[in-house]
Amino acid sequence: MSNRLRAEIQEEEAEKKLLVEEMPVPESPENFVTNLLSKDFISTDAVTRALPFVFYLALLCMIYIANRQVAENNIRNIDKVSKEVRELGWDFKTTKAEMAYRSTLTEVAKRVDTLGISEPVEPPQKLTDVEVVK
Repeated sequence: MSNRLRAEIQEEEAEKKLLVEEMPVPESPENFVTNLLSKDFISTDAVTRALPFVFYLALLCMIYIANRQVAENNIRNIDKVSKEVRELGWDFKTTKAEMAYRSTLTEVAKRVDTLGISEPVEPPQKLTDVEVVK
């Protein structure tokens, strides 16, 4: 009976070995990156010590990107405002020319003629005070 029990135990252990047997790990190709990571050239301690510097570099990169976007927005706004200034300059020159044309003597006479006022034909007279002259 003990032999039979031992045989059953050995069979069960053999079956467990077959079930538990792990797949062999395929060998990775030998290249620089795998050698660098597998040979503990970069250890977790070194990575942990370098994390603050990596975060600092990431912060600098984010600041650089944000600064560039702000600068591009400023350039767009400057272009928009300079275009608006040019257009307003054109409007000013047009209005100034129109006012110069409307303030000429003939244009003023045409406008005032509708009100019944006409341009005097005789020259103006000089007024003098008799008492002031000695």
